[in-house]
Amino acid sequence: MLLFGTAGVPISVQDRSTETGIKRIKELGLGCMEIEFVRGVHMNMAKASNIRKVAEQEGIGLTVHAPYFINLNSRESEKVSASKQRILNSARIGALAGAKSVTFHPAYYMGKTSEEVYQKVKEALLEITDTLRNEKIQIDIRPETTGKGSQFGTLDEIINLSQEIQGVKLCIDFSHLYARDIGKWNSYTEFMDILNRVEAELGSSALKDMHLHVSGIEYTPKGERRHLVVQDPGNKFNYKELIYALRDKEAEGFLICESPNLEEDALLFKKIYAINHG
Repeated sequence: MLLFGTAGVPISVQDRSTETGIKRIKELGLGCMEIEFVRGVHMNMAKASNIRKVAEQEGIGLTVHAPYFINLNSRESEKVSASKQRILNSARIGALAGAKSVTFHPAYYMGKTSEEVYQKVKEALLEITDTLRNEKIQIDIRPETTGKGSQFGTLDEIINLSQEIQGVKLCIDFSHLYARDIGKWNSYTEFMDILNRVEAELGSSALKDMHLHVSGIEYTPKGERRHLVVQDPGNKFNYKELIYALRDKEAEGFLICESPNLEEDALLFKKIYAINHG
């Protein structure tokens, strides 16, 4: 199944705990939730274990977004080391909480070529996946397609990392791709092109195990500016055609809504998918 959910605790929850958020996801009829560690991994092992218990009881799938403060291509070695630790800590606590995957924005180009940055990111991810393997921690490491030309994270780069490193899979943010390429990737045909390419290069199993981000979005000539509610007049991202493409390719996994209204748009995505399914 393709599960629909929110990037963090739903807005309609007064008690902002992750456990209450999971229960609210179930009440809403959604299927998953992303735990947001974007300001840091501030969750202890006991809380993570309890979250896992609640999620299993409610039948809700979980993913994790690692902190924003990650740059595996920093000029300062201590910042690269800190970035690796943020990904590792997100993976450790996320796995304990029962999350299936952890996503993150990998790096900035910092004036270097794509090839140079790719090698630095690859080396870091090899180290991270080796560490997790040695610790017997099972969670997918998923670098995300990014929304600005200054950020490492084209579809090519993320697919290549997924091909080359065991334990690394891709997280596709379709809204980011659209904003990064200044309005490209915004039709049913283009969405199908992306999904067909994933299938061709990573196998049909990749379509059955997806981690996706979607929202309304505004962009400038430099790429992503801000997330929008999908029905905002300023949003030109064709989310309906994306949902149709995912349905027609029988994609499975997690679709995380990052719109400002979270559950409202997540429910809209699910409704569009269900009305036109079968």
